[in-house]
Amino acid sequence: MTERKVLVLDNGASTIKAGYAIVSQQPRIVPNCRVTRGKGDKKTYIGDQISSCTDFSGLYYRLPFEKGFLTNWEVEKGVWDRIFSKDILDCDPQKTSLLITEPCFNLPNIQRTYDEMIFEVYEFQSYCRTIAPWLCIQNDTSSLYPNRPQNPAEPPDCVLVVDSGYSFTHIVPFVMGRPILPAIRRINIGGKLLTNHLKEIVSFRYWDMMDQTYVMNEVKETCCYVSQNFFADLETCRKNTRDNPILQEYVLPDFSRNTKGYIREKKRGVESYDQSDEQVLYMNNERFTVPEILFNPSDIGMNQAGIPEVIVEAINATHPDMFPFPVNDVDLHGLFYGNIVLVGGNSLFAGYKERIEKDLRVLAPSEFEVKVGMPEEKFASTPEFNERLVTRSEYLEYGSNICLRKFGLGGDEIDEMSE
Repeated sequence: MTERKVLVLDNGASTIKAGYAIVSQQPRIVPNCRVTRGKGDKKTYIGDQISSCTDFSGLYYRLPFEKGFLTNWEVEKGVWDRIFSKDILDCDPQKTSLLITEPCFNLPNIQRTYDEMIFEVYEFQSYCRTIAPWLCIQNDTSSLYPNRPQNPAEPPDCVLVVDSGYSFTHIVPFVMGRPILPAIRRINIGGKLLTNHLKEIVSFRYWDMMDQTYVMNEVKETCCYVSQNFFADLETCRKNTRDNPILQEYVLPDFSRNTKGYIREKKRGVESYDQSDEQVLYMNNERFTVPEILFNPSDIGMNQAGIPEVIVEAINATHPDMFPFPVNDVDLHGLFYGNIVLVGGNSLFAGYKERIEKDLRVLAPSEFEVKVGMPEEKFASTPEFNERLVTRSEYLEYGSNICLRKFGLGGDEIDEMSE
C-alpha cells in the first residue's frame, strides 16, 4: 500500500507556498499573479515564470485576490495549473490529498467555489480547507517552545498567531487548536499598502515610480526595517550623509543592461555624490517610516490601532466561558502572552519581532512573561488534519455541506459563537 501524498497549498494573496508534507522538504514559493508587459507587448508570465522576465518596468499585474478575498478564479486557476504541472510539483490530483488555506471569515459563496474547483475541476482525492494561522500552529513548533516540559513539537493549549500578510493583518487566538472567533481582530494594513505608500513617497520626493510596483516592492524588501526607537532614528536621518548610518544608496535596476538593483556601499567619512550614470535612490527615513505604519496606522490617517495594541485587545477579548476546561482570566491571558507566533510576509522585516516584543512588554501586565517566536516553514501532518479531510466521494454525495461541517469554520459555528 502506497503512502498518501499530502500537498500543502498556503494560498496567499501575494505568493503561494506549495509543497508536499515531508519534513525534509522546503516549500516552493510562487507569485500568485499573472503579469503582462503592457499594451504593446503581449508577453504573459504566470506564477514563477516572472523570474524569466528581464525588464520589470511597466508591468501590469492581474491578481486573483481583491481586498483579501479570492475573486478572480480565471487567474487563480492559471497559477494553480502551473503549480500542479511537471514544471513545479508534478501533482496527480486523483492520487493526492490537498490542504489549502483561505482568508479568515471567508465568504460562503467563495468557500463553495473552492470546493467546486478542488473536487469538480481538479478531482483531488480529498482535501481540507482552513485558515492560514491554523496551518502555522501545525508546523513543527519545537524551535518555538524548546523548554516546554511536555512534547515541544506539539503546540501549547493557548497560542496567539499574528498573521501580517499582503492585504490584512489578522490576530487569531487559538485554544486546543481551535480559533476563538469572537476574539479575532483584523487591521486593514498589509504589504500591498506599504508598497503603495513607498511608491507615493518616492514619486513625490524623487522620480515618478507609481507604475513600478515590482521595482518598489524589491526596494521595500531590501531596504526597509522596523525601528526600535523611531524618534531617535528620525534625528539621525537629519545628519549629513557621512554621519548618517541609516542612509542607503539603492542603485535602481537597469533593464537595458539586464542588471538588478542593489545597495551601493558608502565610503566611510566621504560625502555621497552620484557621479556615475547609475540611477540611485537615496533611502533615508523611508527605510523605517513605511513599516512604522504597522505600529502606528494613524501616521497615514487610518483610525486603527497598531499591532501591539490589537494583540492586547484580542487577548482581553478572551474569557473563561469560551473554554472547555476551568481557568481564570489571569492564567488564561498569561498563556496567550507567553505563546505569540508571528507569520506572514511582513514578519520578515528586520526588527519586526523585537519591536513587537518590546511594545508588548510595555502594554502587558508586569506579572506576565511575553514570548514571541517565528515558526519554521515546514508542515507536519497531524491526526486533526486526517479527521478534517473530506473525500471526493463524500463531496459528490453531500455537496459543500460536508465541507462546511468538517472544516469547522462554516456558518453554523460562527452562528453558535455569536449567540
